[in-house]
Amino acid sequence: MENPIGKEHIAPWEKAFDRILSPLDEFIHRQTTSGVMLMLCAVAALYIANSQWSDAYYRLLNTYFTIGIPQFQLSKSLHHWINDGLMAIFFFVIGLELKREILVGELADIKQAMLPIVAATGGMLVPVLIYVSFNPEGHTLHGWGIPMATDIAFALGALALLGKRVPTSLLTFLVALAIVDDIGAVMVIALFYTETLNLNALAIVVVVLLLLVALNFGGIRRSLPYLLLGLILWIAMLKSGVHATLAGILLAFTIPMRPKYDPGRFLIHINEMVGQIKQAYKREENIIINDELRSRVRALGEGVQLVQAPAQVLERRLHLPSAYIVIPIFSLANAGIPVDWSSFGDILTHPVSQGIVGGLVIGKLVGIAGFSWIAVKLGFTTLPKGINFKHIIGASLMGGIGFTMSIFIAELGFSGQPENLLMAKSGILMASAVAGISGFLWLFFTAEKK
Repeated sequence: MENPIGKEHIAPWEKAFDRILSPLDEFIHRQTTSGVMLMLCAVAALYIANSQWSDAYYRLLNTYFTIGIPQFQLSKSLHHWINDGLMAIFFFVIGLELKREILVGELADIKQAMLPIVAATGGMLVPVLIYVSFNPEGHTLHGWGIPMATDIAFALGALALLGKRVPTSLLTFLVALAIVDDIGAVMVIALFYTETLNLNALAIVVVVLLLLVALNFGGIRRSLPYLLLGLILWIAMLKSGVHATLAGILLAFTIPMRPKYDPGRFLIHINEMVGQIKQAYKREENIIINDELRSRVRALGEGVQLVQAPAQVLERRLHLPSAYIVIPIFSLANAGIPVDWSSFGDILTHPVSQGIVGGLVIGKLVGIAGFSWIAVKLGFTTLPKGINFKHIIGASLMGGIGFTMSIFIAELGFSGQPENLLMAKSGILMASAVAGISGFLWLFFTAEKK
């Protein structure tokens, strides 16, 4: 039967009901757009840091902001608020993504997950070995974790430029690889980039985590109690010496992945509710004055929320601010490095920048593609449908785009070492550019357009 309402008369909210995307589709779409924004913010930060506004830029980042009451307050520079505070939101979203992928996503089936797990393992080990070969001892050794990371937003953004030359299964492979990569990076930050521990604060962390787990097992499916306890968890983690952003990961893993209503119960509930809404509508069509109709519609909306897992709801709601606000601000605050072309040769010959460029460009290629080839040849796993080793090589090169997590680890590893931090950031930017361009060109000329 033909729809009596023409397409030109369909309201935006009506279109929203027809827009159905899988979690993976939404993830790829948002990360791709976020990657483009990251590129623009990185270029903007570089320009500002090397312009007449550079002094104002650094003064702003070093401006202190204090919140709280005199007896209990936190005073941090804007740079620290961004790296310790805003980035906790980013890590919270990462934690929600990790939990979903491990429970029901690409990493839930061990056979399906074997290839990205093996590839990511190689993509972490080989870069570390290359970095350590350039920096076997001393303060520069502290940056060994920098070339481990892959920036999924940048990598997917670069892949998206290739359009139909890239099979969807390659995007899925890269997403799964980057998620395993994030697990490794989070473990490295927690175990090796931790300051002196405050045992009293750690005790509060443990108590809050137990309360969060109790809420989960107690059937609490509202997000607010978790978020309030999560704020306390973040403050305690900040005082403990363990990096505060890890509070986001821990909080994410306590958020329920099971909804309050199962789908069967929801179907019964919604059918009953629709009948009640129809009866109320017959009595009075104006919802503004029809209290019964308004309450039934509100109850229906409540049921729609309760049939969704709280972790999935939060991931969906926070993905936009994380991808489009938090990460671009982080890029603006951390990608601004002074470029002195007269000392460019020193950057190219410095062991920190050499180790990072070698680790991200060569290490990721050898680690991801090499370990994948070995695993397939030994029969441990198979390539996904539609993918060949030319695609794997291209994805391996794209994996060398380290940006966000690499810069984050560099800030931790070289805290108080401005020269090494400058060399690390320079190396990250150079390596990410080389890896992204070479990966794009490789796939452009070797992958067939479908």
